[in-house]
Amino acid sequence: MMSYKHFTLKERECLSEKIKEGKSIRQIAKEMKRSPSTISREIKRNTTSDDKGYYPLTATSNYINRRKNSVRPHIIGNNPSIDEFVIECLNKYWSPEIIAVKSKKNKTPVSCSTIYRAIKEKRLPKISEQTHLRRRGKLKYQHRKTCQAIHPDHTIHERPKSCEQKLRFGDWEGDTVLGGKGKGCIVTLVDRKSKVLSAAISCKMSASSIRAAINQAFEKMSVSLPIRTLTLDRGSEFADFRNIEKDLNTTIYFADPHAPWQRGLNENTNDMLRFFFPKGYDFLSLSDEELQNVVYLINCRPRKCLNYLSPLEFISKKCCT
Repeated sequence: MMSYKHFTLKERECLSEKIKEGKSIRQIAKEMKRSPSTISREIKRNTTSDDKGYYPLTATSNYINRRKNSVRPHIIGNNPSIDEFVIECLNKYWSPEIIAVKSKKNKTPVSCSTIYRAIKEKRLPKISEQTHLRRRGKLKYQHRKTCQAIHPDHTIHERPKSCEQKLRFGDWEGDTVLGGKGKGCIVTLVDRKSKVLSAAISCKMSASSIRAAINQAFEKMSVSLPIRTLTLDRGSEFADFRNIEKDLNTTIYFADPHAPWQRGLNENTNDMLRFFFPKGYDFLSLSDEELQNVVYLINCRPRKCLNYLSPLEFISKKCCT
């Protein structure tokens, strides 16, 4: 079976000459190495309406027009109800993948690639990669800390199996999101099972200030969860970890040096915060109310790993059952 390809202008000129020579469709097909049905269809489609004959330029022009008109209209940009739904979700800073899953409840679901394409082609008003997408249209990067000043009592390899398998609430990962030089930071704490985030502002990166911020973050949790374990990296800001253990009545485990994937959940959540607070941000000018509003927004964001429930919905569902 011959593979199909569209007629070119040269082929149409050749076809026109053979028609003028009076050759049959089968003869032409054999000489042009085309199927007889292909030759017949090409002549029938592009012979002039007054039967004056087959003209290569007219045939090519007709072909170009048919190709333009055969393009399916965009789903986004031509359907007000879908546009409204997608814009509403993007204004909540949901990812296109999450929106695609949630759109299955609608009569016309959309794929995440369709949403990405619509944003890139600027078919949604006041929506852009820079303002509404987490990566802002850039490739993902990893940040590696150079200072490893901690000599831990417990390493990540000693964590209980229930923590590794995410079987219970109360196993937390902690880290800091830095602002500009001398502009403070945010302490972030994420529960491994529910993915719920808690955070607090620290004016300094000193061990004492970070200790106070960790205690404050746990006090400001929007839900009541236990504190069974806490996993941190080996940055010098966590040097007062023994006193933190006493404050929280828990055990702190430390990840290996230069191994951010061992706290992947925390790193991923910090990246969500970076959307709202880019590098160089002045956290000293940020109010606690503004921070908690962003934390609430993130905790209401559906997650693929939670079967597209938000962390708060997941906790509520588990607690009710």
